[in-house]
Amino acid sequence: MRIIITTAMILALFMAGCQQDLADKTTEKMYFISLETQNEVIEALVEKFGEEHREWATRGVGQVAALWEETDGTAKEFSSFCLENFTGSAEAREELFDKLTKNYEVLWGSLHQINVDFNKGVHLDIGLITPIDMMFAGYSPYAHLADDFFKNKIAFVTILNFPHYSLDEKYALGESWSRKEWAYARMGDIFTSRVPSAINQESTQIATASESYISEYNIVMDNLLDENGNTLFTGDKRLITHWGLRDELKSQYGNEDGLARQRMIHQVMLRIIGQDIPEMVINNPDYQWNPFTNQVFQNNSEVEATPEPDTRYRHLLNAFQVGLKVDKYSPNYPTAIERAFNQGLEMTMEEVEALFVEVLSSPLFAQVGELISERLGRPLEPFDIWYDGFKTRSAIPEEELTELVRKRHATAEEFEKEMEKILLQLGWTPERARSIASKIVVEGSRGPGHAWGARMRSQPSYLRTRIPADGMDYKGYNIAMHELGHNVEQTITLHDVDYYMMNGVPNTAFTEALAFIFQVRDLEVLGLKNEDPNQEHLNALDVFWGTCEIMGVALVDAAVWRWMYENPDATPAELKENVIRIAKEVWNTYFTPAFGIEDSPILGIYSHMINYPLYLSAYPLGHLIEFQLEAQLDGLKIGNEMDRVFSVGNLVPNHWMEHAVNGPVSGRPMLDAIEKALAVIRP
Repeated sequence: MRIIITTAMILALFMAGCQQDLADKTTEKMYFISLETQNEVIEALVEKFGEEHREWATRGVGQVAALWEETDGTAKEFSSFCLENFTGSAEAREELFDKLTKNYEVLWGSLHQINVDFNKGVHLDIGLITPIDMMFAGYSPYAHLADDFFKNKIAFVTILNFPHYSLDEKYALGESWSRKEWAYARMGDIFTSRVPSAINQESTQIATASESYISEYNIVMDNLLDENGNTLFTGDKRLITHWGLRDELKSQYGNEDGLARQRMIHQVMLRIIGQDIPEMVINNPDYQWNPFTNQVFQNNSEVEATPEPDTRYRHLLNAFQVGLKVDKYSPNYPTAIERAFNQGLEMTMEEVEALFVEVLSSPLFAQVGELISERLGRPLEPFDIWYDGFKTRSAIPEEELTELVRKRHATAEEFEKEMEKILLQLGWTPERARSIASKIVVEGSRGPGHAWGARMRSQPSYLRTRIPADGMDYKGYNIAMHELGHNVEQTITLHDVDYYMMNGVPNTAFTEALAFIFQVRDLEVLGLKNEDPNQEHLNALDVFWGTCEIMGVALVDAAVWRWMYENPDATPAELKENVIRIAKEVWNTYFTPAFGIEDSPILGIYSHMINYPLYLSAYPLGHLIEFQLEAQLDGLKIGNEMDRVFSVGNLVPNHWMEHAVNGPVSGRPMLDAIEKALAVIRP
């Protein structure tokens, strides 16, 4: 449960000195501006503008002092700066807010467009990645932004007049804030740290290298051999890890001979996790590989092969090590874990994990596992975490689904033209569907796919999905529907929120929720309707099973980062050993009761761990939110309801949820629905 503190307590904390609170968090840095100087400035501001501004002055002056360095000026210059730039009245503050808002939108939008264009060689399927592509993609136009804005004092003007509120403070005060006060608080979130540009640039380069590593990590499926030397896959099929492998495995539930292929894919995944996959078979059509025996062949002759040298874990370690460099410059969020949870998700790691543990510890997990085993006619195997048999499409061969897709939108251009019709099918009015679709551009992705929202209202959002040379297949279409949900959220929350500083959603889980709502309707959009009277219960079971799977992965991700902070000097080999250990421990604690299998490391396969560090918790949170939104949608048009709930913008999570569904983020509604579903499907 979140600790709620009163306004009086907040004021008392700040009167005791914001600087000392920050200093307690980062002992490596001594602050240049003394508490005595701060108190003198605060008293001068109160005398000039009135006692009613004491809390504002205390907070603003303290936060400016926490980030003021000797190079910014003397203590006397600090005092003069605060006295000259504290607006001191509602009218002057609002005027400053409007000017800052206008210019920040122009600035962020312009830098965002540079970033989009510089990354096209890496993100889009437009030819081989060249060294110059990597150089441009590895450049961050944002890297020097904080440096420049602290040097020219714009950052300090922002902090002084729109100071930062902690997560607990937002919950304590936010319910009584007006929309304008919320917008002021969001402006206070802009400058909460002062990371040097060199570290920002290094972070971008590391992220780009990890992204490139994953986007080029493909397995040539028709070159895989089973234990008898047979190939099980045909055609020129290259699948990216983990997304492509996972989706191929899921698609095999609809095939009579799919089990052997699933076991082969599972074995490939185990080799990747353990890093004993032969390096030469990665994204290379010149060799055949038996993942069971780990033998490699060329022209029917076995060749010597060396394993990938823990590259996967080197990339993860690089992300952690640059995070350590950022820590000392982040007084409000002094670890990467806090920046991901308290700052990014605006939920603590402890409350997020408590939600996950509640669901995974439920005996309903094992009961659903028993139901799946009965439906499969065999004991569960570890890869059945991706069981897809509750969906309509699981009974339809993927080739047939791909044929349906290609009749409507085989190319990026055709899908872009179809978006307006898709939105009409999902309940938006013709005018609204046209408006939203006009702000989204579709492109073929080199990686698995992503949605990249605009930062300025004159810009489009970008939808990227993998499109093979012979046209979009069902996997690409399914991803495109997911990313379209993201793009619709990005469009609503940029264009329809009253204050630009409030644009967006509380955290990435909320955009994932709308993406899931779109993705689950992919067959409906294709014209495949399900008349099964139990479909509501089957949908609930499907969402629940997928939520349990990704919750386990998220718990592994969080535990790995805890371990790295406890072992900052670890080698890639040591990290690999402990990722596997942690994955097995999470499996044994929560999945063994449902599967009857111990020590599976399969939860360590997710590529997000490598190129989107500490992002994975957003997915299960998104599923919980999706489930609650779906209940709210019962009998309502998706378009109208999604416009209503997402146009509220960037509140803290549970305040947003109160607006959307009259309750906080919770796993209880999902568990209640599963209990009902089991009573019907498995009486």
